Amino acid sequence: MNIVNILVPNLPESVTEATIISWLKKPGDFLKENDILVEIETDKVVLEIPSPFDGTLKNIIVQTGQKVTSGQIIGELIPSPEKNNVSTHYQKSKNEIFENNTIFNPSVKHFTPMIRRLISTYNLKNVHIQGTGTKGRITREDVMQYVNKNIKNTDINSIHDHKNRQEIKNNDRNRKIERVKMTSLRKKIAERLLEAKNNSASLTTFNEVNMEPILNLRREYGKLFEKKYNVKLGLMSFYVKAVIEALKAFPEINATIDQDDIIYYKYFDINIAISTPRGLIAPVLKNADLMSMSEIEQEIKILATQGRNSKLTIDQLRGGNFTITNGGIFGSLFSTPLINPPQSAILGMHTIKERPIVVKGCIKILPMMYLALTYDHRLIDGKESVGFLMRIKELLEDFNRIILNI
Repeated sequence: MNIVNILVPNLPESVTEATIISWLKKPGDFLKENDILVEIETDKVVLEIPSPFDGTLKNIIVQTGQKVTSGQIIGELIPSPEKNNVSTHYQKSKNEIFENNTIFNPSVKHFTPMIRRLISTYNLKNVHIQGTGTKGRITREDVMQYVNKNIKNTDINSIHDHKNRQEIKNNDRNRKIERVKMTSLRKKIAERLLEAKNNSASLTTFNEVNMEPILNLRREYGKLFEKKYNVKLGLMSFYVKAVIEALKAFPEINATIDQDDIIYYKYFDINIAISTPRGLIAPVLKNADLMSMSEIEQEIKILATQGRNSKLTIDQLRGGNFTITNGGIFGSLFSTPLINPPQSAILGMHTIKERPIVVKGCIKILPMMYLALTYDHRLIDGKESVGFLMRIKELLEDFNRIILNI
């Protein structure tokens, strides 16, 4: 009898373990190809492992709620007799959460726990949703699009306030506290923030930039840009382009410390911090120096959408040499961002505010933005950090420098 081991997918270098959320089949169950076997959650994504062929689930080795690591055997499959020459190990992740029915009915037992949680959380009963997944199956993104389109924000807030929280009552009935279980992502964020603070000599330096030239460019060419590329001309593409040129000028910042060595990266993978319902994540723009402005904007739009719907793959979150975070979208005027380990620096962008500025002896009202660079002082000296920010300032205040490479 041929037995195939089910293995945990390869996890990113920064992810040491994952958690078995639930087994969707039990030993002895017959499986069809692509039936979901198990859901695994890391601090970044939820992975589903489908059956690679028709067969039977022989054994569950690691139970629900237990921690697992990359490549660990978690179960065993028996292929159907007609399946010959199959590998004795199966290691595959499928980052698509789907169901077989286009009508939600909480009584349907084959729904995965995640979809059943969505049904319960948003009180969805007999709701018709067109599936966009494999063979017309409903994805989690389909569900969230329906929720965002058909349920008002006030209703969503009241639903979340009512569900998924444990209320602990004190003697006074009018005085309550709530205890909420931390998600894996939130726990990992907490761990990495402490790691960044405790394992580096962090220091933050600041500057400010006149954003009027960039805003004028967007006003003049924004509509043409969107018409041609079907994506809005945002600010982040300008930031990414400026950062790449500054990293070329200051290679110490595009580097990291590895024990007694310094690793200098000769490529430019830029992490973009994105806020999601589960917490802050930083997917990667790989080889960003080879991307056009439109490609950067399109890729950021895709990453942001997938991130908010928990659809990012491990590869989209793996690696990165330098991080840009933009608290300005939430109105942040000033901040000291924390380094994203094992990187050596992070750039914080902020809200653009009109302020009186002295220009050649005259006071002008200009749209100004503060820049904040947090860096590891073990590797980067003050001269390089200030020079890096000055280069960012020069490029954003005169974007023609990038075009002319000066």
